[in-house]
Amino acid sequence: MKLSDLLDLPVFKGATLAAGKQGIEREVNTVNMMDAPDIIHFLKKNDLLITTAFHFKDDFDSLLTLIKEMEKQGCSALGIKTKRFLAEIPEAAITLANELHFPLIELPVHISLGDIVSQSLSYILDVRTNELHQAMQTHQHFTNYVIGGQGIDKIVESLSSLIEFPVVLLNYHLRPVQKQMKTISHLENLEKMLINGYSFHFPKATMSSFSMVNETQETVTLFPVYTHNEQSSYLAVLGFIPPSDRSTILTVEQASNVLAFELMKENALKQHSRRIQNEFFTNFINGRFSTNEEVISRGREFGLENEQRYICAVGDIIDEEKTISFMQSQSVNELIYETIESEIQSFHQTVHLFTIDQSYILLMELEGAWKQIEHSFLSLLTKIQAKIHTHFRAILSFGISNYSEQLKQVPISYKEAKDALYYGNMLGKKQFIEIYQPKEVPEILRMVPYDQLKKFYTDTFQAFANEPKKDHQDLLHTLSVYLETHCQISETAKRLYVHRNTVIYRLEKCEEIIGRSIKEPDETLRLRIAFRIKALLQGNN
Repeated sequence: MKLSDLLDLPVFKGATLAAGKQGIEREVNTVNMMDAPDIIHFLKKNDLLITTAFHFKDDFDSLLTLIKEMEKQGCSALGIKTKRFLAEIPEAAITLANELHFPLIELPVHISLGDIVSQSLSYILDVRTNELHQAMQTHQHFTNYVIGGQGIDKIVESLSSLIEFPVVLLNYHLRPVQKQMKTISHLENLEKMLINGYSFHFPKATMSSFSMVNETQETVTLFPVYTHNEQSSYLAVLGFIPPSDRSTILTVEQASNVLAFELMKENALKQHSRRIQNEFFTNFINGRFSTNEEVISRGREFGLENEQRYICAVGDIIDEEKTISFMQSQSVNELIYETIESEIQSFHQTVHLFTIDQSYILLMELEGAWKQIEHSFLSLLTKIQAKIHTHFRAILSFGISNYSEQLKQVPISYKEAKDALYYGNMLGKKQFIEIYQPKEVPEILRMVPYDQLKKFYTDTFQAFANEPKKDHQDLLHTLSVYLETHCQISETAKRLYVHRNTVIYRLEKCEEIIGRSIKEPDETLRLRIAFRIKALLQGNN
């Protein structure tokens, strides 16, 4: 309770505030009476100390020291009984208290310090009892909404009515949870500010208030809603609630407690639904349904129509935090899922979300041409990547498929997306978005380990190593051009500016060295691949 309210009690009649009027609104939790010289070691924050000042009657410096130490510890005030050991409060003490805005109360001689302590504590206890009773009633009030199945929206609406301030439930990204509250102007930028490194709530604080730097300078007060997740949600009160307004704070805290249980209940239901959905998709991708009709029927249960084109994006996480436990990892994966889910819900195309193992699968319904939506879909994935990295210090990469004409072709799209993701990883990319492309031969060869490529090349052309260097180069060059011209001798001679008989001689020499006919399809393919590997090895060098 406030010091000003306490001083209105009859027992303080005749007491005067000698100094520190600016601190009259300080909180008082308890009243202490003590005349020991080392009293400061027994005082706590928000303590009101009353004393006869017996130990200070001949040592005014100790009184000044006590005032300074009480201010440092956050004590409420100091009450001194005068006309007994001190005729009056020393001027130096009054001056110091005014400088510190520390309340200094002069108590008249006829007031019993024991009565002050007794009646003050009794009053404080009555106030706390009333607050507890109010909290229990408020908690029951909100609980009745949950029992009646009215849920989160009704609790928030009722809380707003009770405290006479607009209230919004925010998720841990400071995005409104309630759909009808999406367009509150000064909450729209909170999420962007959070991504940019701003902090709006301190971990150990019961509440925090801040004002927006804009034309209207609205004030927001945040109360954490703690659930099983490490990241808390928030109740945002669109207005300033002073820490001294215990009644309002208790009301919001009771709503927060009830909302926490409601959020956990909703999360449990979502988890069950999500598990069934993921089981379907896993079975679908792995071809465990016996007929197309079964696929179409089961898919329709989850909002997937067969006569619909789909684009598949598969995302994998690389976590920068290597030391977290399995349970922590599961919790983080759940939060990442919710983050992605929150983003795709605001996307203008329908996107279905699934998980297989540690991969996140986004299945977008494609309306119109892919080129018309490609930019916005890539922007969505980029935004998701940025949020995941900001909130979880994790790197998320995506592979994107070509579109499938029907639902039954989605497994092919899924494989394409996984291939694109694998290809991006093989190229050493970080936090990338890779679109599936039909692979060119050099791209495929890059996915083979360097040592194996070199061995294949060396084994293929080992026989040429025994030839003189000049002949070696001429023979290999002729063979390369011959293969590039689809084994056309005349075209080979034309490109090399030599007689066709020279080409025939060199090719026969190549066959003699290799020991096999270069007209055999398998040998031709082997030689073509070896020449491609040669160019790749030279490029790496």
